[in-house]
Amino acid sequence: MIETEPLPEYLVRRYHGWKATTYAENRAWYRRLAAEGQRPRAMVISCCDSRVHVTSIFGADQGEFFIHRNIANLVPAFAPDGDHHGTSAAVEYAVTHLGVTQIVVLGHSNCGGVEGGHAMCSGQAPDLEEKTSFIGRWLDILRPGYERVKDRIGGEQGMIALEHEAVLVSLENLMTFPFVKEAVEAERLSLHGLWTHIGEGGLHQYVSATGTFEPV
Repeated sequence: MIETEPLPEYLVRRYHGWKATTYAENRAWYRRLAAEGQRPRAMVISCCDSRVHVTSIFGADQGEFFIHRNIANLVPAFAPDGDHHGTSAAVEYAVTHLGVTQIVVLGHSNCGGVEGGHAMCSGQAPDLEEKTSFIGRWLDILRPGYERVKDRIGGEQGMIALEHEAVLVSLENLMTFPFVKEAVEAERLSLHGLWTHIGEGGLHQYVSATGTFEPV
């Protein structure tokens, strides 16, 4: 039998505060969400980093975004091999069941996952190269992006370039999913690449016409 511990008191207090204020003031809305189910307009794929607060950045309410978070906001290529694929399953559900009309890949500054990817790809993190490293095998997704910018990595701007690549690799891989490609070509779905600067509160979007990330 699995043994668990009681919820920490600070989380209990926060829950009761939310229930007495936010929930109490919007009870009808929450009951409508429960009764009617979710109908999000967009899927957001972001990093697990606790500093990336997707709903706050866009001022979103519950039920508005279908959010999937993972290490370094990466999307693997389509691989129907019968294995476990959490991110791929989330993408499939968003597109084929929820019918989202946008998928946003959101990268961010000072990303530890991207830093780990750089260390691994440059031979500075042998522990991540071990076959038993879940993190390392996940960060293998970033290798094509690393190869494109490795000659430019050497400071803050170099790491930003690799953070941008994490977004671009994910967008490229999204298009390997047949149901994503079909929806994009039928103009039922659009893809968007964003990068946020945590310290400055900045938001940049990828502009395919120029091949650059530009301020929103």
